[in-house]
Amino acid sequence: MSDINTLYDEDFVLWSEQQAETLRAAARGASNQPIDWENVAEEIGDLAKSERRALRNQVRRIIVHLIKLEHSPAPNPRPGWRESIGDARVQIEDILNDSPSLKREVEAIISHQTERGARLAIADLEDRGELDDSLKQELKAKSYLDLFAYAPEQILGDWFPPEPGKPARRAAEP
Repeated sequence: MSDINTLYDEDFVLWSEQQAETLRAAARGASNQPIDWENVAEEIGDLAKSERRALRNQVRRIIVHLIKLEHSPAPNPRPGWRESIGDARVQIEDILNDSPSLKREVEAIISHQTERGARLAIADLEDRGELDDSLKQELKAKSYLDLFAYAPEQILGDWFPPEPGKPARRAAEP
């Protein structure tokens, strides 16, 4: 494990979690310092939650736009969706560089955000009148996770789905 002085720079989430627990332990030791130990520890712990929330939001944004790219026949929004995916991937890269301990959570986050992202994407496609009848039928028979299972490499890498009507070329099947 890294020295406490460098952990802050190397893995912010891990530092936040360790510091919150250290403060709670100090509070249990009945320090005579006039500090609201529990609330200070809670706030520091919330810093780690904030990083996780940012990671979840970016993963969900990628899933929404991958599904739209894969299933929308509309030509116009496509460049914006691709740009949004690229931006989200860069933001995820920054988050994971700042907090490498979150890398072990990426697969679970993708799994949890797939249903949420799929619901958003499907609702938007339906609102635009772009939801294909065959996809509607599949949605009745399968779960979102079965229909839209993306591997971490597809979410975090440079993979994009083929345009509707073109042959599929999924890089790494989950």
